[in-house]
Amino acid sequence: MPFALKTMPNMVLEVSPQHQKLNRLIDEIEQQKQLLLAWQHAKDEIRAYSQKALMPAYRELYSTLYEQMQTLWNSLSCYDLSKSDIAIVEDKIQTLARLLQGSHLLTQKQRDEVEKMSAYYQQANEYDKKKSKKKKADPLDESEHEKVRLDDEFEDWNSDQYQQAREQAKLKRHQDKQAQAEKLVNQSLKTVYLKIASIIHPDREPDESKKAEKTELLQRANEAYEQEDLFFLLKLQLEVEQSKNGSNKGLSSEQVKFYQQALEAQSQSLKQQIQELIESLVWSNKAKIAVQKSKGQLNIEQLYKQIDADVSNVKQQLKAEKQRLSFMGKESGLGMLLEHGVL
Repeated sequence: MPFALKTMPNMVLEVSPQHQKLNRLIDEIEQQKQLLLAWQHAKDEIRAYSQKALMPAYRELYSTLYEQMQTLWNSLSCYDLSKSDIAIVEDKIQTLARLLQGSHLLTQKQRDEVEKMSAYYQQANEYDKKKSKKKKADPLDESEHEKVRLDDEFEDWNSDQYQQAREQAKLKRHQDKQAQAEKLVNQSLKTVYLKIASIIHPDREPDESKKAEKTELLQRANEAYEQEDLFFLLKLQLEVEQSKNGSNKGLSSEQVKFYQQALEAQSQSLKQQIQELIESLVWSNKAKIAVQKSKGQLNIEQLYKQIDADVSNVKQQLKAEKQRLSFMGKESGLGMLLEHGVL
C-alpha cells in the first residue's frame, strides 16, 4: 500500500531527538519491506536456477557415494583385510550410510539398501556396546556398577543431550521473543487505529475542504486495519499527531516509547522473514553460513554467485569421490587409500 500524506503547506515542524529516532526506524522498515518484496519476487526464479544448476550435480554425487558404500561392503568379503583395516572400512560404510539415509536424491531401491545397511550397523553397535559394558562390569561390586552407570549417563548428557537441551533452550527463547513481538503488534493494531479514527474522523471536521481529505485518510486507515498493516497505521498516526500539534513536542514520552517498541517489533519481524526466505533458497552448509553472517543483508546477485560457487564445489567434490571410488574397486587401490588414511 503506497503511503502519502498531505501536510499543511509551508509548515515547519520541530523534530525532537526521540522523533528523529522514530523516523530512522520508519526508514529502516521501509527498506526492509522493499527488500522482502524483492526476495519474494525473485524466489521462484532463484529456486528454478538452483535446481537446474545444483540438482544434477548433487544427484550424481550422492549416487557416487552410494556406489562407494556398496563397493566397500563388497570388499569386506572379497579382499583379505587386516582387523584394523576392516574396522576403518566399516566406519566409512556407516558414515556413508548416515549421510545417504533418507536422501531424496537416491532411487527408492537405493534408499531401501541404505536403510538395511544402517539397521545392520545399528544392531551391531548395540550388541558391541552391551558386550563391552558386561565385560567391564564383571570385576566391579554393586556400588561400582552404579557409578559406571551414572558416569555413562553423565557422559551421554554432556554430549548429545546437553547439546540438544541447549538447542531447545535457544529455540524457545527465539519463539518467546517472536510471540512477544506478535503480541505487541496485535495489541498495538487496534490501539493505533482507534487513536487515528478519533483524530481524523470526518464527522468531527467542520471545514468541508478538510472533511474530504480526512474521509480519504480514514478509508485508507480502515484498509490498513483490515490488512493488519501496523506499520502504515503507525506512520499515519505519527503524521496526524504531528499535523495536529504543529510540533513533535506534542508526543508524550509514553507515546514515543510505544511507537519505538511497536516499530522495533515490526522491524524484527521483517528481518526474520527475510532471513528465513533467504535460508530456504540455499543448499550448502557454506552458503547457509554466509547467509547467517550476512544477517539478512545478502543481496540477490550475491546469492546467485553463491549458487554458482556451490555448483563448482560440488563438481570438484564429485570428481574427487569418483577417483576415490575407482581406487576402492581394486584391492591394491583400497590398500593405498587405507595406507594413506584417505579412505
